[in-house]
Amino acid sequence: MLQIAFIRENQEKVITALAKRNIDATSVVQEVVQLDERRRATQVALDGILSESNKLSKDIGELMKAGEKSKAAILKEKTVLLKEKSKTLAETADRLAAELLEKLYTLPNLPADIVPFGKTPEENLNVFEEGEIPVLHEGAQPHWDLVKKYDIIDFELGNKITGAGFPVYKGKGAKLQRALINYFLDKNTAAGYNEVQVPHMVNEASAYGTGQLPDKEGQMYHDKTDDLYLIPTAEVPVTNLFRDVILNENELPVLTTAYTPCFRREAGSYGAHVRGLNRLHQFDKVEIVRVEHPDKSYEALEGMVEHVKNILQELKLPYRILRLCGGDMGFTSALTYDFEVYSTAQERWLEISSVSNFETFQANRLKLRFKDKDGKNQLAHTLNGSSLALPRVLAGILENYQTAEGIVIPEVLRSYCGFDIID
Repeated sequence: MLQIAFIRENQEKVITALAKRNIDATSVVQEVVQLDERRRATQVALDGILSESNKLSKDIGELMKAGEKSKAAILKEKTVLLKEKSKTLAETADRLAAELLEKLYTLPNLPADIVPFGKTPEENLNVFEEGEIPVLHEGAQPHWDLVKKYDIIDFELGNKITGAGFPVYKGKGAKLQRALINYFLDKNTAAGYNEVQVPHMVNEASAYGTGQLPDKEGQMYHDKTDDLYLIPTAEVPVTNLFRDVILNENELPVLTTAYTPCFRREAGSYGAHVRGLNRLHQFDKVEIVRVEHPDKSYEALEGMVEHVKNILQELKLPYRILRLCGGDMGFTSALTYDFEVYSTAQERWLEISSVSNFETFQANRLKLRFKDKDGKNQLAHTLNGSSLALPRVLAGILENYQTAEGIVIPEVLRSYCGFDIID
């Protein structure tokens, strides 16, 4: 959430920055500023009445001590009127504050200066590419055919149990999935990230805290009875570990990693590009989250990018890194790098990771602060990245490592799997 003081003092800057997202925020920014002015004016009036009321209470006490009950009675009548006025003003202030918060929730984060203009994924900026695209044998297949051939993932069985987008992993497919999870966690913890296990459902406050609500409400599975949401990413519960927390500056940075299943409705997703593992309603992901000093968050972002690069280098998968344009960025992000692995059998790039800096956007919602050297509370910066999302990494491995004899396991995963080939 953008800070109201920043919006108030930088209206044109906010409008110009959000135009990079192809949003005309003029009317919303004006409404926010007007609501804030009314709220502050109401609060000033309320504070004045409360101050006057407190003064009258002292005067009444002194008059009663002096035995001047009639004068005290007159002042008591005045305090009754002031109490009624203060109640009305307090209700108005609360209503205006709620309306202001609702408006602020509709404004996405401001893109960083280096975010390119653009409306579609085709306008994202390719900033890095590495790895050779393998030449596959004649008769090579996409992963949805390979998993049937080797009986390692069953989409039809998952459909029977639950529905489309909930696959069943079997035999070596299940072991490869578990191997990837363990490998990713080991890489993250070796890099200094503290591993945690977190709930897979969150309350409304947590979903608002990281910005999934209200922006992604239609994409989240919601249990209305208990008002809980299945997590779309470990980012939500992990970042909320720090909600309403004030850290000391010397505690920064805080590095955390977690494995969780993730749940997304993916409403409106149809077509050949979502076949097989390309898009699921339930999938596994290992996440990294950082809480950083504002002066060091972009350096930390570059470090996270290098960390994910190293994993893909060890997996020996061809990949590229995109700097997302304003129109393709997530609601909460100030800057995002997407990693995509090349699927040789599908002849297309598959997104496998997003690494983002949210600056103070999430921290403002979460009230996540740190005490600086002067003893003042400052908003921290939050960052997160997929390290990695498994379905499309698995698809990339199955397709790029297929041979006529079977699917070769990447060397770095063999000790985790306990086998060298799926045949």
